[in-house]
Amino acid sequence: MKATLDSLWNSAPAATGRVFHPEQIASLPPVARRYLEHAIAPGTRLASAVRLRMHGEIKLKRWLPFSAEQVIRSDGAMMWKATVRMFGLPIRGFDRLIDGEGAMHWKLFGLIPFMSASGADVTRSVTGRVAAESVWLPSAMCADDTSWAPRDADHVQARITLARLVTEVDLGVADDGRLKSIALQRWGNPQGAEFHNAAFGGSADQERTFDGYTIPTRLRIGWYFGSVRFESEGEFFRVSVDSAIFR
Repeated sequence: MKATLDSLWNSAPAATGRVFHPEQIASLPPVARRYLEHAIAPGTRLASAVRLRMHGEIKLKRWLPFSAEQVIRSDGAMMWKATVRMFGLPIRGFDRLIDGEGAMHWKLFGLIPFMSASGADVTRSVTGRVAAESVWLPSAMCADDTSWAPRDADHVQARITLARLVTEVDLGVADDGRLKSIALQRWGNPQGAEFHNAAFGGSADQERTFDGYTIPTRLRIGWYFGSVRFESEGEFFRVSVDSAIFR
């Protein structure tokens, strides 16, 4: 059966009877505990998936507006379905990671092929993206296969396993537990270069609480995060999350 956003959402396992309690993460580094205790209210059911609606701008040589819907599951499956407007014309398509394979398919007017890509490099790149976007599904970071290592008083590293690949994501966390930044080495080909690991990430400027989960709702994302190249050429994604539902 062809995967769709609805089928990915509807086939996600229902949230288990497990609920979040701070004592469950007592053994984690202090910054990780601070982050998760802020992100998940005590007594909240540990969700297996989140469905997001969002809008913003994406840079394809120039900044273009987009609207999108996304499903992220704790098993690593993801689909981001969007409409981008270029000179008023709609480009529709999706990025996805399903059954451990990444792909991107985009069409002008939803009919004329605009861009398609798949294969090992795309899978590795999309896996890094999903690991970074786990901050929109904090319950996934409570999984047994996620390990944590302290970096300093304000940063912690989460080692996340998806599609048999391990991604190390550094989270910057404020004193109150609010997420400030995301950083990782992500496989990709910025500026059309050969695929390689490059600095990737961004800053979180706002947050909201949905169904017991407090997640970042305005972010600036791109390549070369943490260097001057982020501002001048790396940033390519500015997003505001409008709604989130968990299951």
